[in-house]
Amino acid sequence: MLGTVMVAPPGHAEVPVPDARGERAVSATITVEGAMDGGLTRYYGEGELGGGDQTEGQPPIFELADGATLQNVIIGAPAADGIHCLGSCTLRNVWWEDVGEDAATFDADYASATMTIQGGGAQYAADKVFQANGAGTMTISDFQVEDFGKLYRSCGNCSDQVDRHVVIDNVTATAPGDTLAGVNINYGDTAEFSGITIVGDSGMGVCTWYEGNVDSGEPEEVGSGPGDNCRYDRSDITFE
Repeated sequence: MLGTVMVAPPGHAEVPVPDARGERAVSATITVEGAMDGGLTRYYGEGELGGGDQTEGQPPIFELADGATLQNVIIGAPAADGIHCLGSCTLRNVWWEDVGEDAATFDADYASATMTIQGGGAQYAADKVFQANGAGTMTISDFQVEDFGKLYRSCGNCSDQVDRHVVIDNVTATAPGDTLAGVNINYGDTAEFSGITIVGDSGMGVCTWYEGNVDSGEPEEVGSGPGDNCRYDRSDITFE
């Protein structure tokens, strides 16, 4: 029977991370080409990868080449900058016990690239869970998240800005949480939602609009809710 691996704060039910079947300390980023099945091993950083805070520019535990798949992995703490995808990639049944800088970053350089997150879950993300810095479309499905800032954020101040897209389907988000997605409306970003369940906070944001920039300045929040860039109806969101 699958169980949890961390002790939650009092009164705080956590994401049901499976029991790890082994552990591995990682001192240098693991490069994945093709497919890797971690067999539910817990990977955690040490040395250069021993950071788990919000310091920018940390290296990842895993770096996925274009077309790679990573599955059945638990990212423990310290988590550094989680996982980087350099092109199209698939993360299947990947769990983050305590998100570091970000859980995973999408850094493709071509518009047809896809990052697929299928299953799994993440918790304790002080800021972002999934960050999109490059081009392409991210799909997040059958995922659980709890105690987070943003589930998805399109980079608001990258030096090379493009239109980015995300599809979020069958996701359960448990408070505390700020918003599910942040998009740059001035660059044509879109976020589509379906089958969303929000637990414990009827005021949690679904989609927040920003004016992005290319000069490293803090992007301005300019609105929120459904619209041309944030595509959902009331029937797509359930509050519990």
